[in-house]
Amino acid sequence: MSIDRIVIAFAGIVVLASLALSQLHSVHWLWLTAFVGANMFQAAFTGFCPLAIMVKKLGARPGQAFS
Repeated sequence: MSIDRIVIAFAGIVVLASLALSQLHSVHWLWLTAFVGANMFQAAFTGFCPLAIMVKKLGARPGQAFS
């Protein structure tokens, strides 16, 4: 799996988990969803994504997100 797909999948999992936790525990979990969205937005313009850097160091291959 490419780095791009890993990052997209991880973001999706975090958003879904945050939404579930906001319903089950506290509405404040929605701040995590906002953080993920803001990080994805800035990464689209700057190309800087901390998760992509970590995944690359762990050995995932670079590639196209939807090839």
